[in-house]
Amino acid sequence: MVELVSVAALSANRVVGLDGGIPWPSLPEDRAQYRALVAADPVILGRRTFDTMRDDLPGSEQMVVSQSLTTVDVSTARVVSGVDEAIAALDETDTSVGYVLGGGAIYRLFQPHVDRMMLSHVPGEYEGDAMYPAWDEAEWTVVSEAPHDGFTLREWVRKGSQRPER
Repeated sequence: MVELVSVAALSANRVVGLDGGIPWPSLPEDRAQYRALVAADPVILGRRTFDTMRDDLPGSEQMVVSQSLTTVDVSTARVVSGVDEAIAALDETDTSVGYVLGGGAIYRLFQPHVDRMMLSHVPGEYEGDAMYPAWDEAEWTVVSEAPHDGFTLREWVRKGSQRPER
């Protein structure tokens, strides 16, 4: 069983994006830690997020969730139709973890299946067109918190989650 980990940077009002980008000033330290975290493992992302990252794709493999595409012209990427197919594809790999990278609709679809969240909390509220889904904090525990310049990285673990050993 593959552990699913949601990775996002979000504002105080849960905004994660605006017009395919981020609405706050660039946070190079956040981008670096996020890239290092997902570099060796498969990632799940929506087609629009995939398209915005096409020149510098994260992860060892990309599971692109799309209802309109059947293939993409990237050797490390595969198109999946939804949650069940993405999880089945992850189970076919030799990894113990897969990362959910967005956008907003993908975070919503996968939230009920996520075991852990690595969230960069950006202070302030921003206007945006992509949101991270609300979660019941009573169902989650913050197991680590690290302040950085411009964000605080918090690792949330779902209570009762059967996390695979890493």
